[in-house]
Amino acid sequence: MILHVTTDFSGQGGAQAMLARLLAHSGERACVVALTEVSDRCRAMAANDKVEYVSLRARSPLALFRAVWQIRRLIRTHQPDVVLCWMYHAMVLGLIAGKLAGRRVPVVWTVRQALDDPAAFTRSTRAAVALSKVLSRFCQGILYNSTRAQTQHEKYGFAGDHSTVIPNGFILPPNPTARPGPARVLGVAARFHPQKDFETFFRAFAIARRSVPDLHARLAGDGVTLENPEVRAMLADNDLPEDSVTLCGDLHDMSEFYASIDLLVLASRTEGFPNVIAEAMSHGRPVVTTHVGDSARVVDSCGYVVPPRDPQALAEALIQAANWPPETYKSHSHAARDRIATYYSLDAIARAYDQALNQAANPAPPTAPQVE
Repeated sequence: MILHVTTDFSGQGGAQAMLARLLAHSGERACVVALTEVSDRCRAMAANDKVEYVSLRARSPLALFRAVWQIRRLIRTHQPDVVLCWMYHAMVLGLIAGKLAGRRVPVVWTVRQALDDPAAFTRSTRAAVALSKVLSRFCQGILYNSTRAQTQHEKYGFAGDHSTVIPNGFILPPNPTARPGPARVLGVAARFHPQKDFETFFRAFAIARRSVPDLHARLAGDGVTLENPEVRAMLADNDLPEDSVTLCGDLHDMSEFYASIDLLVLASRTEGFPNVIAEAMSHGRPVVTTHVGDSARVVDSCGYVVPPRDPQALAEALIQAANWPPETYKSHSHAARDRIATYYSLDAIARAYDQALNQAANPAPPTAPQVE
């Protein structure tokens, strides 16, 4: 039995989605402890009635201190085979709780973020990263969802003797909607946050529309609405008319969103393994992305990769993609879907998680020294 400790299990982030997929795939008993909230949407995504959910609602330093003791009590009650901690705050608190539980339960971390641009993190997250570095040698394993995250964290000072990379896994939609090309509808799927760099996207979009005036953008994510004054300001600053964009806000059904776009655009300043890239590709959508996390590894030749925080480079890539003839667009579309099916199927990724956690729970005995 696995006890999952996660910073949050209420949003549409990559960590929440991957945890939900693993819970649904396993169908086994588990406990999910969220430092903040558990949403009905995430429960539905997990689709596993054998899972117990606990919301600690720890939003202050004092509440986080109490959360350690609550997690400790849950570990003692459930006696899990392993504790798997998702995201930095949960990694710190889960490890401390595991040590205080008074039994030898292995604690494994899963890091979902690269360190491309730590300045984009909140002060609290930067503190959690620094503390995680100090504590990293005390956990029984670190699972990174991207090779770039592993390299950057170990360079920063995270322990490197018990880490491995397991990318995110996906279920391919059986009958995705085909788009004929050329690419005219750009899709952005991200919450409104500095890490996602909407400012760079809107600047690049405005530049690209000077060459391809009929480009349209559909944007989905928490806070991505006209009610957000920052979004309105970005549109005004770039002389973008409101009818050049469709602002969808937070969507529950992303399948309809992917079906409505020709090309996914990611302008992030930092990522680990960007779920939205692989999700869009599984629907047969090519991608233009910034070079963050493992985005370049996932996209490969199914689109374009540009430097982060460079609106001109992003705009040029959008123009090139928009100018693909229909035959080229279809070729990239088929290649995108095939790449996810070949390298990122959920079945293979779930087996990799099982193997890593079994190794943590049942470590091989040390090899006795050879006597000459």
